[in-house]
Amino acid sequence: MKQLIIIAHGSRRASSNDEIAELAAKVEQQLPCRYDAISFAFLEMADPNIETAIDLAINHGALEINLLPYFLSAGNHVVQDLPQAVKTAETQFPQVSFNLLSYVGQSNAMVNLICDIAK
Repeated sequence: MKQLIIIAHGSRRASSNDEIAELAAKVEQQLPCRYDAISFAFLEMADPNIETAIDLAINHGALEINLLPYFLSAGNHVVQDLPQAVKTAETQFPQVSFNLLSYVGQSNAMVNLICDIAK
């Protein structure tokens, strides 16, 4: 089973965190053939945290987990915290394949998106 976990920062505002849950649901509708499941996690201030989301994915049978950082720039969370979380997960679950994808802001599609919004 292959799963995608979208990782966002997390907020004290519940409505902001709800947006990430809604985003994950919309992505799941667009990628039903690519992943068996799509979920989300937060680095701080909200649940589920990354460890919980990984545990849930593995408990549901995931053997391959792709983690997508929903961040615009390569700050400390992208450069240090997320790679460390993946290393920890790889140590705890050696039977599972983990893949930390490029963060959203690094995508070439961001230029087109900004141009579309700014028109």
